[in-house]
Amino acid sequence: MRIGELAARTGVSVRLLRYYEEQGLLESHRPEGGHRRYGEGAPAVVRNIRALLGAGLSTGAIRDVLPCVEGDGTVAPCMLEVLEQRLDLLDQQLLTLGASRAALAGIVAGARRETEAVDPKVPAPV
Repeated sequence: MRIGELAARTGVSVRLLRYYEEQGLLESHRPEGGHRRYGEGAPAVVRNIRALLGAGLSTGAIRDVLPCVEGDGTVAPCMLEVLEQRLDLLDQQLLTLGASRAALAGIVAGARRETEAVDPKVPAPV
């Protein structure tokens, strides 16, 4: 199928499909006419790329994981360790963000108290 048809079937722009190809995520071939042609499995590959991007993986990580992804999106056990490491990293980032948020909330609360002490007519934000 041509790139326009793949874009229509997947809802992904032609520009993004070309980017996926540049990143080594999507394969095409060029017959004598020179136009990109994609195999019948390309829509499933694009859906899998989108799902992995949605899960927070970089295109580099997706390039490594994609060979172990089945057509239905199931990831074979060969990449389980890589995905578990990514999940652990996300968990660590969530903890760090939670701590940062708590610290910032304390600073904001202190600033509000200070503002109210200086000018009690200033309403506290809702």
